[in-house]
Amino acid sequence: MDGMSWPSQSELDGMREKVAQMSGGDAKEVRFVVSPYRICPLGAHIDHQGGTVSAMTINKGILLGFVPSDDSQVVLSSGQFQGEVKFRIDEIQLPKFNNGSNNTIPVMNSSKSEEECNWGSYARGALYALQKRGNFLRKGIIGFICGSDGLDSSGLSSSAAVGIAYLMAFENANNLVISPTENIEYDRLIENEYLGLRNGILDQSAILLSSYGCLTCMNCKSVQTKEYQLIHPPNLLDGQKISMKSSYKILLAPSGLKQALTTNPGYNRRVTECQEAARILLQASGKEGLEPLLSNVQPEIYEAYKSKLEPSLAKRAEHYFSENKRVMKGVEAWASGSLKDFGKLISESGLSSIKNYESGCEPLIQLYEILLRAPGVFGARFSGAGFRGCCIAFVDADCALDAASFVKNEYRKVQPKLASQIDQERAVIICEAGDCARVI
Repeated sequence: MDGMSWPSQSELDGMREKVAQMSGGDAKEVRFVVSPYRICPLGAHIDHQGGTVSAMTINKGILLGFVPSDDSQVVLSSGQFQGEVKFRIDEIQLPKFNNGSNNTIPVMNSSKSEEECNWGSYARGALYALQKRGNFLRKGIIGFICGSDGLDSSGLSSSAAVGIAYLMAFENANNLVISPTENIEYDRLIENEYLGLRNGILDQSAILLSSYGCLTCMNCKSVQTKEYQLIHPPNLLDGQKISMKSSYKILLAPSGLKQALTTNPGYNRRVTECQEAARILLQASGKEGLEPLLSNVQPEIYEAYKSKLEPSLAKRAEHYFSENKRVMKGVEAWASGSLKDFGKLISESGLSSIKNYESGCEPLIQLYEILLRAPGVFGARFSGAGFRGCCIAFVDADCALDAASFVKNEYRKVQPKLASQIDQERAVIICEAGDCARVI
């Protein structure tokens, strides 16, 4: 099975029936947007400093079934949330929050509270982005959207996957030809301008640019130019899909924590600390005119002046420079087909996130440590900042079931309350590499 193993035929057939019932049309006319979740094996916490990061998609994510409306009406239902969302495609959409706001809208697969009345915001945001860039839309859509079962998608970029799904559905229904790089910008408009979220374009870039079996490497300092590379493992160079992927699986181990990242004051503080470290290093080297980002500090300048940093700032800088090195080594390991070396770097990244970046929380750190002891695991780390959500691991395909069972049992011992809140059938999810977002 490859990146096309999701969605399954039964998932598509079930969604066809739902959309056909909503529209009163033929199930054969239903179209689908497949918008996968992403993971970032290496490059933790350095994108906001202009570092280089790696990403790939998995064969889980957001599935949106839809048919074009006969008119301008948009009607949407959700597999996660109650009620219908209705609006017209010719309505002028205005930003939901002021730019720069710290307010956030909860995303698919989160705990249900105010999400119930807000889940349609990403669809309206997609319309806002398309309108702002001068696209003329005549047809709405009738659609049903859902996320993969059993996933608390924290750390897997569900918000970007949802926004991209709506963009691609509206574009398809209106015969708009929009490139992946254009849709990266459109999704940025949804999140930054319409919803007022303070994030970059790593997530949507990974979802839109990744390719099955490849590692996507992105230079976040050149974020406006969308500079990226697809790193092929050796046996994909000839175009054959007898890939390295057949020898590994990806484990997702949910923690049961659903606390919003933005409620943890330490996250934004760490971003500020990285900028302060950059300012001190640049000033010491006589380059204070540069923007205070660690990517503007040459490694030799860091080595020469790092003694000027007080302990917490020194740790943040050490994480940045060591993580950049791990990304470069990880690209080499992936290109050579060495899962063992690649996994070791992932685990080192996880350890630096704990020791140097000082992110994470007890349940996620415990999950990370359990995964490292699981049979056949090449490497593991948090998916995201480690304040909620899940951990990821690359594991030998032959050991995946044993590893999943081990992690489930061991986590239940150390966090019985959180473990009890997770569906035990999906307490550890075995995934495969995915492909980019697409309409099928």
